[in-house]
Amino acid sequence: MPATLAHTMLAPDTRRDVLTDCFTLIDQQMAGLSGVSGTAVKLAFKTVNTFLPGHVYHMVEVLLPDMVAQLEPFWADFATSGGSEFGDYLAKRGDEAAQALLTVTDDRATGSGRPTVIKAYKAVRGGAAKHVRSALPQVGDLVMKYAA
Repeated sequence: MPATLAHTMLAPDTRRDVLTDCFTLIDQQMAGLSGVSGTAVKLAFKTVNTFLPGHVYHMVEVLLPDMVAQLEPFWADFATSGGSEFGDYLAKRGDEAAQALLTVTDDRATGSGRPTVIKAYKAVRGGAAKHVRSALPQVGDLVMKYAA
């Protein structure tokens, strides 16, 4: 039986590298944002980083296990489908994959006691699925780097 994503991506010897790649992916996605919704996301990101320096990166560490768990069924289906690129697979299931990943941040935001973070999250949540969908090919590449 193939190893689970959690087993491969969250293992002590790979977790730090996965996190570093996640941070790089976030930075790349932020740099590529444009338009009204992109500006809103950049402003929210800047607001959170101004009031809580390092918070976004800390949250990536906290959320990674739940994100990996949300990706697990997609990975299992991909593995049995015989596909070659997980990023393409995720992109073809963009709405479903984006919503699965956003349930993690939605749950976290709901339980947060930080009004500044909640306000910033709510300001960008409406357009979040679009931004997550656009990142899915890179998310898939990141997963394949460690799990394939």
